Amino acid sequence: MKKKLEFKNFSIYFDQYLFISIALLSVLGLFFLYSASQGDSNTVIKQSIFVGFGLLLMFILSQPDPDFYKIFSSLFLFIAIVLMFATMIFGREINGAKRWLDFGFFTLQTSEIIKIALPIFLASYLYNKPLPISLKHTFITLTLICFIFYLVYSQPDLGTGLVVFMAGVYILFLAGLSWKFIFTSFGLIILSMPFLWSNFLEPFQRQRILTFINPSNDPYGSSWNITQSKIAIGSGGMNGKGYLDGSQANLNFLPEAETDFIFAVIAEEFGFIGICILLSFFFFILLRCIYLAFNARDRFCRLTIGGLSLVFASTLFINIGMVVGIMPVVGMPMPFISKGGSSLLSFYMAFGIIISMATHKKLMQK
Repeated sequence: MKKKLEFKNFSIYFDQYLFISIALLSVLGLFFLYSASQGDSNTVIKQSIFVGFGLLLMFILSQPDPDFYKIFSSLFLFIAIVLMFATMIFGREINGAKRWLDFGFFTLQTSEIIKIALPIFLASYLYNKPLPISLKHTFITLTLICFIFYLVYSQPDLGTGLVVFMAGVYILFLAGLSWKFIFTSFGLIILSMPFLWSNFLEPFQRQRILTFINPSNDPYGSSWNITQSKIAIGSGGMNGKGYLDGSQANLNFLPEAETDFIFAVIAEEFGFIGICILLSFFFFILLRCIYLAFNARDRFCRLTIGGLSLVFASTLFINIGMVVGIMPVVGMPMPFISKGGSSLLSFYMAFGIIISMATHKKLMQK
């Protein structure tokens, strides 16, 4: 049920199903993070601050009318692009990647902002275009998508770049892209694979793909991460080893346990049953978003809800896929669970906007 709490001079727009499920998932994330960080209270406290601020931010962003996001979508995207260029010039470099702007009290990964700004802008651009989308509007949209993808990829950040690319393509698809164009594009991508492999991917990215194809090739080197992740998941069995009793993370065998590979920590400690319970939260959120998209007031709202929901689903799928070994390791946090302020806040922003799109109805509707 979508609720609008009415007072004398204003109304509060609220979807209790999404808000409560995301809040519970966030609390579970803190619970899991404490174990993944080997009982580091400072990490959990810092993450708790982001969770509290994020829930408040989600509520605030759910209050404006969708027309507010439609009108200011261009400005939102422009600011996101400016932040990306600022990162190239002034960004903080970590492990050879320049993805963060350091504001002193907070380090912002600017690509997390643009993956929210792009689908909103494209929804505002395409919502009133006749079906199917013309080649002219398709070309303009794809040019913008590829430009922004390149900005993210050049940081370098292939994982987030792929999510940004998919975010734009999702909106284009939902807006009414012709199937002929889709199949033609897919064929061209397949044919261009050798060129992309030789000229587009960095050496370490090619190595990750080769490791994915044959993980046993270098078990103590490039395959270490995925090998240890599979060991952790497999050793969890049906019921798991128990909270704080996972050996792979506690003995430092599992790398990036707090971020990219936290799913493996959960699987080891809580087993298959625990993972099913966790995934049920994500599944419920996605089902709720599908319901809200079908019942949104207009095409712009449906496109925005659909696009942002698919960004959320893609991030989750890529994270789990790389941890269990069905996708190359690209560095992707688990939504609302992994450590990290920028990614966490970006999803609170996304769901705040989704709630806004879902709860505001036009006056002529009953």
